[in-house]
Amino acid sequence: MKKGKIAENPESRFSTVLVGAARLPGVRIDRAAYLRRALARYCSEDDIRRAIEETPAAAGITVEVLDKAANDSIRYETSKVSALSAAAGIPGIIALPATVPADMAQYFGHMLRISQKLAYLYSWPDLFSDEGDDVDDATMGVLTLFFGVMFGTQSANTAVGKVAGMMSEQVAKKLPQRALTQGVIYPIVKRVAGYLGVEMTKQSFAKTVSKAIPVVGAVVSGTLTFATYLPMAKRLKKHLSSLELTKPTLRVA
Repeated sequence: MKKGKIAENPESRFSTVLVGAARLPGVRIDRAAYLRRALARYCSEDDIRRAIEETPAAAGITVEVLDKAANDSIRYETSKVSALSAAAGIPGIIALPATVPADMAQYFGHMLRISQKLAYLYSWPDLFSDEGDDVDDATMGVLTLFFGVMFGTQSANTAVGKVAGMMSEQVAKKLPQRALTQGVIYPIVKRVAGYLGVEMTKQSFAKTVSKAIPVVGAVVSGTLTFATYLPMAKRLKKHLSSLELTKPTLRVA
C-alpha cells in the first residue's frame, strides 16, 4: 500500500521522469562546447575563451548578445522537439502505449536541453559534471525550479532569483548545495515538483488524445508541442536574463 502511494505522489512522479530524461542520450549539454558554438557568431575568440573558463558575464558579454544566442538555441530546440513529437504521432492509436511515454520522455529531455543551454549562456555553472553521473540533489533542485519557471510558477521564479543572488554574492562556480537540498530553497523545490507532477499528468493526457488518429494526430501533436514548448523556453530565457548573475561586471575568482 505504501509503495502505491509513493508511486501516485506527484512530486515523486515528476522526479522520476526528470531523472529518466536526464539519462537519455544527447540530453546533457557539454557547457564548453555549447558556449563555443553558441557565441561563435557574436563574440571574439578571447571573449569565448574567457566565457568558458569563467562565465559569459565575467567575459563582459552583454545581455543583448546573450539574448541573440539564446534565441538561436530556442528556435533550434523547438523545431527539433516539434518534429520528433509529430513523428511520434504518426502510428496512431494502435501504438499509443509505446509512443506516448516515449514522446513525454523526449519532450522532457528537450526541456532539459534548453534549460542547460540558457543557464550556461546566462552564467550558471556546469550542471552535469560527467555524462555517466547520476543527477545530484542540488542539480535536481535547480532543474526543478527551472521547469517551474517554464510552467509559470511564481514561487519558482522567486527561488531561482534567490539562488542566483547567493551565487553572485559568493562569486561561486558551483550551485549552493545546502540551500537547494536542506535550506530555505528546499521546501519550494518540493512544492514546485509536486505541482509539476500534476501538470505532467494533464499534459500526458493531452498528448494521448492528440495521437488517437494517425497522420492527423501527427500534425496536432507537433503543433501542440510547438505551442507549449516555445513560450515555456522564452519564459525561462526572460527570467534568467533578468538576474544579477548575467551582469557583465561579475568576475569569477
